[in-house]
Amino acid sequence: MERRLKVKIEPHQAGMTVERLLKGELGMTKREISQMKFRPGGITVAGRQVRVTHVLTEGEILEMLLEEADQGSRHLESSAGKLRILYEDEDLVAVNKPSGLVVHPSQGHYRDSLANQLVGHYRRNGQEVTVRSIGRLDKDTSGILLFGKHAQAAARLCRQREEHIYQRWYLALAAGRFRKSQGKFTGRIGPKPGDPMRMAVTTDGKPAVTHYQVLSQESGYALLACRLETGRTHQIRVHMAHGGHPLLGDLLYGESGGARQLMLHAWKVKCRQPFTGEELEICAPVPREMQDLCRGWAAESALK
Repeated sequence: MERRLKVKIEPHQAGMTVERLLKGELGMTKREISQMKFRPGGITVAGRQVRVTHVLTEGEILEMLLEEADQGSRHLESSAGKLRILYEDEDLVAVNKPSGLVVHPSQGHYRDSLANQLVGHYRRNGQEVTVRSIGRLDKDTSGILLFGKHAQAAARLCRQREEHIYQRWYLALAAGRFRKSQGKFTGRIGPKPGDPMRMAVTTDGKPAVTHYQVLSQESGYALLACRLETGRTHQIRVHMAHGGHPLLGDLLYGESGGARQLMLHAWKVKCRQPFTGEELEICAPVPREMQDLCRGWAAESALK
């Protein structure tokens, strides 16, 4: 997908060089600018390609080619599927992933992944779009996942994750009763010795921080809102199981507890639009099975 960004030069930007505006006003990196300036039509004013030393004047239209049209996800096969798009603009798309669907092609799932479905969606609409997921979700976890629609959008969203601007909340149904209404788990997470399929809290693992808030609890179960500071594999599942509160439906770290699927849902994301800086808050509806298991004891407001 070809993506162009246009900027009308405001009075306070007049007199700046293109490079100063791109770095200071738009937050572009040296690498991003270098890629654009060597691209035919990469940086133009009034349709004429200019150097990054060009001095801008008020009212000029500066146009940048962020991604060329032939750089789509051509290596990915497209597939059909019921795609639930929660939000979309020129730079990113947020999708509600169902439980049981892998995010990327992998062994045994070469065509039936969320990325394949997304590529298929765009190709059916005559578009060739590069899709790059911002983080990941386990196969059995449902909920919101963001994709950058070109390399620069993805890079900026990933930087927001590193700077803790991009924040994620999950809803989880856990076993047991919590004594505190909120708290955090800080156990380091690494591979479980002797079991390549599982992760565990280990002394030599990577730092991991999971904040939780109890929204409702009754009859030995608790509905939690969890916020991640880090993104370790199976982080919420490992922290909860280690703390004596395995998630319902988690057959890897606990037991079903009467649930037919893992009761972990990527519920909400807050971030900034990568180029305009607009604050975005995107939510994914709570799955029907989680609502059914909570009916009668969990606050309805927590499940909206």
